[in-house]
Amino acid sequence: GTMSWRPQYRCSKFRNVYGKVANREHCFDGIPITRNVHDNHFCAVNGKYLAIVTESSGGGSFLVIPLEQTGRVDPHFPKVCGHQGNVLDIKWNPFIDNIIASCSEDTSVRIWEIPEGGLKRNMTEAVLELYAHSRRVGIIEWHPTSNNILFSAGYDYKIIIWNLDIGEPVKMIDCHSDVILCMSFNTDGSLLTTTCKDRKLRVIEPRSGQVLQEANCKNHKVNRVVFLGNVKRLLTTGVSRWNTRQIALWDQEDLSMPLIEEEIDGLSGLLFPFYDPDTHMLYLAGKGDGNIRYYEISNEKPYLQYLMEFRSPAPQKGLGVMPKHGLDVSACEVFRFYKLVTLKGVIEPISMIVPRRSETYQEDIYPMTAGNEPALTATEWLSGTNRDPILISLKEGYKAPSTLVFKAPVKEKKGVVVNGIDLLENVPPRTENELLRMFFRQQDELRRLKDELAQKDIKIRQLELELRNLRNLPKNV
Repeated sequence: GTMSWRPQYRCSKFRNVYGKVANREHCFDGIPITRNVHDNHFCAVNGKYLAIVTESSGGGSFLVIPLEQTGRVDPHFPKVCGHQGNVLDIKWNPFIDNIIASCSEDTSVRIWEIPEGGLKRNMTEAVLELYAHSRRVGIIEWHPTSNNILFSAGYDYKIIIWNLDIGEPVKMIDCHSDVILCMSFNTDGSLLTTTCKDRKLRVIEPRSGQVLQEANCKNHKVNRVVFLGNVKRLLTTGVSRWNTRQIALWDQEDLSMPLIEEEIDGLSGLLFPFYDPDTHMLYLAGKGDGNIRYYEISNEKPYLQYLMEFRSPAPQKGLGVMPKHGLDVSACEVFRFYKLVTLKGVIEPISMIVPRRSETYQEDIYPMTAGNEPALTATEWLSGTNRDPILISLKEGYKAPSTLVFKAPVKEKKGVVVNGIDLLENVPPRTENELLRMFFRQQDELRRLKDELAQKDIKIRQLELELRNLRNLPKNV
């Protein structure tokens, strides 16, 4: 007889993708992973280094480990430790593989230059210390196509755009009414999407700060969002009104209704979404559980095809992702996670592999992909130019050295001159005790004035950026 059912989907070459955990000796072990409860990954990886935020007293620090140094990490391994508060996010520069950005509860964003071969001693001096937020800074993202443009989102509800060529804040996006939870760019970086504690999903033109689309998510409390490359779609993860975990797919040009909403399960941890535009695969990893589900996304209905689930009993706190050009193409590896297992102090690489029998390069699973060369300078992007990423082939296990070098702008260290204490009107102290008391009083006064100056500096910066925003408004408003 006739087939009564039609498979609603073409046969996918990714339907048998499986996850493979690295052997014990290829994991990173003995790492005091931060116990901070902030919902970030606390981990960043590129073709050379793995960086992990660590538990530390009195300030924030992170480790930078060369990828080949697997196994047990020495407890005295040097750290990057200049921040005065917990480090909340770290991200490698996509184009210069020894430059990493960090942000912290101390309100600063810092740029660090890792010496060739990794740290030999603790690093406390950043190449840039960036202050424009008035409260702690929760997330940072590098612009995907232009060199030296960095976005930071703070608990002051502002997103600051930094031009690192000059080491200054150049724009402020001021449309959020609560803490920003997540930022994601489309392929050429001409659009930014955000989720926010105010339950709104936004699509923003980053240079003007203009909100192009906004969804008020009543039934689907959005947590995370990811741009699905350049197909004009967004995917959010969140919680339904019945407190189940769910995902929703959106058209970036019309956020009035999601295209689809799908329940995932009844677990409570955050769902981290990861999207690979080369394979059109979406990975969903639950924070606090050990599962990674994966799907294939298509432009036609049903839009979302469930493929499989990688399961593991060890819960993940966060996951780093290897950029495409760091993958092992000879093993048909299409994605690689670095999973933080806090309880064991271990970081486990998990490779997602397409099973293939052939030994030759699998052209069809490795389309041309974004490489490590920027398409634009900071100035070009800021002046309104958009360009797609510069693509490379991964054939021959492509490993082009990044030729870029970070040139830190020369900034004079701001010394603070205080004329507030006039020593002449004080009678010179007679005893050593009096002298000490006076000394400590002056120290306190100096510290107070320094703090006050620093806060005023930040206020002035934010006001300057606000003024700039007002000047850029259309005339008829």
